[in-house]
Amino acid sequence: MTVIGWLQLVLFALILLACTKPLGAYMWRVAEGERTLLSPVLAPLERLIYKLCGVNPTEEMGWLEYAFAALAISAISALFTYLVLRLQGFLPLNPMGFSTANAPSWATNMTPDLAWNTAMSFTTNTNWQAYAGESTMSYLSQMLALAFHNWLSAATGIAAAFALIRGFARVTSKTLGNFWCDIVRITLYILLPLSLAGALALVCLGCPQNFDAYTSFVTVEGSKLMLPQGPVASQEIIKMLGTNGGGLFNANSAHPFENPSPLTNLIEMLAIFIIPAGLTYSFGKGVRDTRQGWALLITMYIFYFAGAGLLYVYESKGNPNITNQHVLTSIDAMGDLGGNMEGKEVRFGLAESAQFATITTDASCGAVNCTHDSLTPIGGLVPLVNMQLGELIFGGVGSGLYGMLVFAILTVFIAGLMVGRTPEYLGKKIEQKEVKLATLFILAAAFSVLCFTAVSCTLDLPVNAAINSPGAPCNNVNNAAAHGFSEMLYTFTSGTGNNGSAFAGINVNTPYYNILVGVAMFIGRFIMMIPVLAIAGALCQKKLVPASSGTFPTHGTMFIILLISVIIIVGALTFFPALTLGPIVEHFLMRGGRLF
Repeated sequence: MTVIGWLQLVLFALILLACTKPLGAYMWRVAEGERTLLSPVLAPLERLIYKLCGVNPTEEMGWLEYAFAALAISAISALFTYLVLRLQGFLPLNPMGFSTANAPSWATNMTPDLAWNTAMSFTTNTNWQAYAGESTMSYLSQMLALAFHNWLSAATGIAAAFALIRGFARVTSKTLGNFWCDIVRITLYILLPLSLAGALALVCLGCPQNFDAYTSFVTVEGSKLMLPQGPVASQEIIKMLGTNGGGLFNANSAHPFENPSPLTNLIEMLAIFIIPAGLTYSFGKGVRDTRQGWALLITMYIFYFAGAGLLYVYESKGNPNITNQHVLTSIDAMGDLGGNMEGKEVRFGLAESAQFATITTDASCGAVNCTHDSLTPIGGLVPLVNMQLGELIFGGVGSGLYGMLVFAILTVFIAGLMVGRTPEYLGKKIEQKEVKLATLFILAAAFSVLCFTAVSCTLDLPVNAAINSPGAPCNNVNNAAAHGFSEMLYTFTSGTGNNGSAFAGINVNTPYYNILVGVAMFIGRFIMMIPVLAIAGALCQKKLVPASSGTFPTHGTMFIILLISVIIIVGALTFFPALTLGPIVEHFLMRGGRLF
């Protein structure tokens, strides 16, 4: 650990804080259809899209119609993606001939189960990749089938957050806005300008942007290698802004084309958090009390610093079974001596690797600049807990805010029970219906993660000799005992949390994992989004209750402490036994000299 390493965490937080208010205020103006600086340029295009699609922007929807629209466009786009992936060998922009007889020997085919998994992955904003992009996907598949979802799934999540904000803000209303208008405005006014600026910055800093065939060259040792390339910069920025995470290359943001330098690393980390952070201020603007948004943001910051700090500390300590004599001669890019440098890029070092791993799992992003499977047991515990808490520590674009608000509803309900008073949040009474829907939101994630992990542990799947080490269980994990269990737990946690990152020590490109993880991703996206929209629909119909001396303030220190406590208690009670069997017991075994 170094002072510079800690200063990086603080500097990032300050830059993010400076962006929160202006972006949040701007996004709420977009949500309300108000005029912005970009309106003279984009408003004619917006009106043209409405005209071509037959959308009436003044016609609003109830929560059921809003939810149906979100499900319908997701289902249609998932089918479209599946067909493109299965037919990519017959489509253009495929210079390497993937999925054809002319494909290179190292290329892999997109099987039906893998195409299902990939289509569901990108539709649900997960971007889980059970394949290597550079050896599986054509340029057309990357841009038309996959990057298309980076825009649509992100806009869908933000639209759901806008709908919930309107649920709190509106009084005795039956509508939450127009879904089609929301996704058009979000795409045009928020995602497009941020992506354009970010892509130009990444190109200037060394990210490629071309449609060339892969370059073949011979190394000094005489080996023949292929140098993959493609439209990297444009794909990279939207995968971060939309908290998607799926990259063109298997190494993801550890690849020098996707993430060439510490400066691009900073830009990409900011891109992951900037919209979720801004949405907290949008929430404050929407309910006409910005203190409410700041309270949520402070809660997110506390979890972020706790996770990043803990991960940095334990990665800096390294593995006690490996003597420092082997690593003291290696100084990473940030000046840290030793520590656990396995699976990390020396361009970034321990501090930026720990920070990136925390950020990508605080949000439902999943992009990685280091191998999470190589983290120390407690280091690996941090990303797991981040996702199991619901990825509401900033969270995905939209999903982070509405996940935090679900826990806020539970918090005021519990606070109301403690004082024997009907709970209220922002002048709306929290009644039986809202609490049941919030409970369904939480139980859906717990069911998916724990049940699917339990089933996978008990099944005797065929041994894959290429990846199973001696003594490892027959379930396609690369390690036995505690670490092997953590690999399976991480798989379904990441899928359900719509994160997409992986421990990578497990072969998930099998029909069993492709199908089941696809189901987990569907649950984590839509079975959790529908209760949120139902809550919004119930809240918007309520009348405002005047504040009184007994009203619990939801913008002060006490509320923040209670909110943090509820999040931790719900997460601990739900997932603590599983975490004990995985990273926690592995930590103590490591201290005793046992490695996996």
